[in-house]
Amino acid sequence: MKFDHRFRLHSADSHTRIYQSDGVLMRIDFIKDMLRVALIRNADLLPTFSIDPSHTGIGSQGRDKLSLDGFELCSPEVYEDEDAIRFHHCDYDFRIELLNFRIAINNEKGLLYQDRSGLAYNFAGELGEGSVHYTRREEDQFIYGLGDKSGGVNKNHCRYKLGTNDAMGFKAEYSDPLYKHLPFYLCENRNGCYGIYYDTYSDGEIDFGREHDNYYEPFNSIRYEEENMVFYLIFGSAKQIVRRFIHMTGGIGGIPDWAFRYCGSTMEYTDAADADHRLRSFIGQCERYGIRAGAFYLSSGYTQIADRRYVFHWNRDKIPDPKELSAYFRSKGLRIIPNVKPAFLDDHPLYDYIAQNGWFLHYRDGTPATFPFWGGNASYLDFTDPGAYEFWKSCVREKLVGQGYDDIWNDNNEYDIHDREVYAHGFGKEIPARLIKPLFSYLMAKASREACEGTNPEPFIVTRCAIAGSQRIASTWTGDNYSSFRELRYNHYQAMTMSLSGFCFFGPDIGGFAGPVPGKELFMRWLQYGVFLPRFVLHSWKIGEDSTMPWLYPDMMESVRAIFDLREKLLPYLTDQMKRCIENDTPLITPVFLRDRDYDREADSFMCGEKILVCPVFDENLREVSVCLPKSDTGFRLRGEGDLIPGETFVRAVCGISDLPVWFVEE
Repeated sequence: MKFDHRFRLHSADSHTRIYQSDGVLMRIDFIKDMLRVALIRNADLLPTFSIDPSHTGIGSQGRDKLSLDGFELCSPEVYEDEDAIRFHHCDYDFRIELLNFRIAINNEKGLLYQDRSGLAYNFAGELGEGSVHYTRREEDQFIYGLGDKSGGVNKNHCRYKLGTNDAMGFKAEYSDPLYKHLPFYLCENRNGCYGIYYDTYSDGEIDFGREHDNYYEPFNSIRYEEENMVFYLIFGSAKQIVRRFIHMTGGIGGIPDWAFRYCGSTMEYTDAADADHRLRSFIGQCERYGIRAGAFYLSSGYTQIADRRYVFHWNRDKIPDPKELSAYFRSKGLRIIPNVKPAFLDDHPLYDYIAQNGWFLHYRDGTPATFPFWGGNASYLDFTDPGAYEFWKSCVREKLVGQGYDDIWNDNNEYDIHDREVYAHGFGKEIPARLIKPLFSYLMAKASREACEGTNPEPFIVTRCAIAGSQRIASTWTGDNYSSFRELRYNHYQAMTMSLSGFCFFGPDIGGFAGPVPGKELFMRWLQYGVFLPRFVLHSWKIGEDSTMPWLYPDMMESVRAIFDLREKLLPYLTDQMKRCIENDTPLITPVFLRDRDYDREADSFMCGEKILVCPVFDENLREVSVCLPKSDTGFRLRGEGDLIPGETFVRAVCGISDLPVWFVEE
């Protein structure tokens, strides 16, 4: 009966209970520090590529979404009557009403979590199509996470799309969607904190108070296209929840030490007719100005035929000998990270071969689906087809690894698919491609990594689009940002959001990818901020203007070089902290409130590792930093020197555009 679903026990063991009503199943699994809930409306439960609690890796066809392998299971005593079931789990008291399966959770302070009154789940289409979940909200709640979402650190009162987009020149204050698909968030209310992760890759929408309904108390909501719903409720402090989420999704993958150095990048060099010369000149400029670089990101201009870009094609007019170029960079102690894209233009030399093998996303009749892409029409490679997956790996090995390029930059992999008639192989069970769009990007990065591992035991893999679990196989960045002071501040908020979503090695394009060339003051403030981020990369596309390179302002080179020297001095600390992050499932940079709960949620300052408090300048014409130091048992020293300053002390420090940034080292 609509709106009146009375559940009864279907089956149970010590750590799982399944309830049934009108052909719909509700399953709960008791996991240490978590409760997993599954609403099963049909048998077509898609696999997951995000959940890997044992850190053993996930095969190319994924993991059963209901598998409990690798989890530490619990066996609470469950009490059940006609109206509800009750149990004590993870130090919380649970009550689940059997009418419409409404979950409520209490701790020692009171109500921590509750499903919305009435109907909280979409059991029989009452709430529209796909999966829907409504939860009780408090007006003053704090919401963190969701990947790379725009706006402030606290997402309360916001609404976002679940989806990904090639958002070149986005505004970090409000643009949506961006590049990551990550339906995980933390909710902090007056009685504590909990996290929720929805294990899906389909598009949807998530709302934290924009929508109101006269018939219900205030609520948060999520809805997405996939019909079956599996979600994890994660308990603990905000810091514990982030760690548990990272651990559940496979931990953090290793990063080679050289990747912490400054890495150069600009589309200008590879778009130029003399790309080989321009690339070599980068090394010359670094040597001239005394800047130590770890690598150069090779933008897609190296693949051009006329004015279009063809993945895996080397333009020999621009780069006559790719292998020799790679050897030259390695002789100077640098790597080159080539850009690859998952779409093949319809006049690509390999297009017909791929189409004949059926390796593209396709329509029902098997013909390749085409989409606008980089100045033409193109088809996306279907990484859920084992043949396509192996084809990609063979291309990476032959065209890139074989030429000396065994670190890969996976770009433009958001898979802009909305057509319901486009299908994927689905590992042998055909599926509408739109339901798993960001999964293609994950599989692309995974295939690229596997192709490099034969020659490089620790390849550096970068992906722009990412899902939960991507952090174990690839690094990422926050996409094609814009150059302005306001963007600098909101890029910082975006970074804090990324860290609270489980990402570790990432950062923005320092100086801004799109928009005007940054003025002298903005350029220096970007560098002062970026020197403490895991990914220290200047990257830009300024058509007809100078690229954002370290030597953009020759008269500032003494100050610029001091910042790059600081980065070199930080390398042992950063690489040591990265090892700690991998061992403990923790982000490298974090908002201060993660260690000091009373700290300002929207603060400009942030923690770099365990010991460094970074205090950037984000406002134009400002020449000092004002900061309240967090709680500390030992105190801090400004830039690691001078007198010891106790925690919870208000400090002002001068910071002109020619100065080193302001940071404090905990004693």
